[in-house]
Amino acid sequence: MKLFLIYLVLINLAAFMAFGIDKSRARNHAWRIPEKTLFLLAAVGGSIGALLGMFFFRHKTRHLSFRIGLPVILLVQIAAAATYIAA
Repeated sequence: MKLFLIYLVLINLAAFMAFGIDKSRARNHAWRIPEKTLFLLAAVGGSIGALLGMFFFRHKTRHLSFRIGLPVILLVQIAAAATYIAA
């Protein structure tokens, strides 16, 4: 369980940082992080970090797919965790 919590902290930190890096690259017209990579980081456990990064850096907030998709991913993860804990 301890290893899983460390994983969650690290993946959320990575997702948060990815949004910050992508925002910086967008401002500098540099190579960007693909949107599917940002979604993948959220899907593998980094949804809280992704949401925090999205709003903290004000990045991808106009994209409906991110405004709806990231909260949906988080809700699915919460439901999965609740189901696992209840079992």
